[in-house]
Amino acid sequence: MTATPRFAIAIDGPAASGKSTLARKLAERLGLVMVNSGAMYRAVTWKALRENIDPSDTAAVIDLLNRIDIHCGEEGMTSTCTIDGVDPGDELRSETINSNVSAISAIPEVRDKLVALQRGYLDHTSIVMEGRDIGSVVFPDTPYKIYVDASEEVRAARRIADGEVDSVAKRDAADSERATAPLKIADGAVVLDTSHHSIESGVDAAIEILKQQGLPTLP
Repeated sequence: MTATPRFAIAIDGPAASGKSTLARKLAERLGLVMVNSGAMYRAVTWKALRENIDPSDTAAVIDLLNRIDIHCGEEGMTSTCTIDGVDPGDELRSETINSNVSAISAIPEVRDKLVALQRGYLDHTSIVMEGRDIGSVVFPDTPYKIYVDASEEVRAARRIADGEVDSVAKRDAADSERATAPLKIADGAVVLDTSHHSIESGVDAAIEILKQQGLPTLP
């Protein structure tokens, strides 16, 4: 009996577009592991700040990267990320992390290290992975790509509702204008605007897109 090839569903989009919630619910619906790539960048940011490293000090961040142990795994159907055996937990959503993660994410050496870890998930399981460069850089060859978006007003309101006050416009600019792996709509991706979707209707719309992209055995 031939094993079903492992595959990645790439979910990209800007801050507060709804991509994390959609990816999590989509993974639940399909019985796949959901991987939050942003949590990995946040974890490195968390470690840098704990060691009083300026996120804009590229050399110091690279030195940190070379001496810490980053472990990416999963618990149940959700990805996990520990640094030197420590799970930062809810600290990853702090305002301090929000304000500094874009600087860390823009460092090519950081992206190279974490992209390799992200690709490693396919060594043992199929996944739904969300982030900002999944369809363009991490898994450019996957046929299953969705770019999740929403109006700036809707996204700003979602950030406030989540207790996060960073500017979506500022975050968009930082992520879209960086030299390494900028946020963009990947080749072959279908745009899903969640501005007027409920969570469930957004998942239903994503399922329809994936069916059109040829993903087999969908419910």
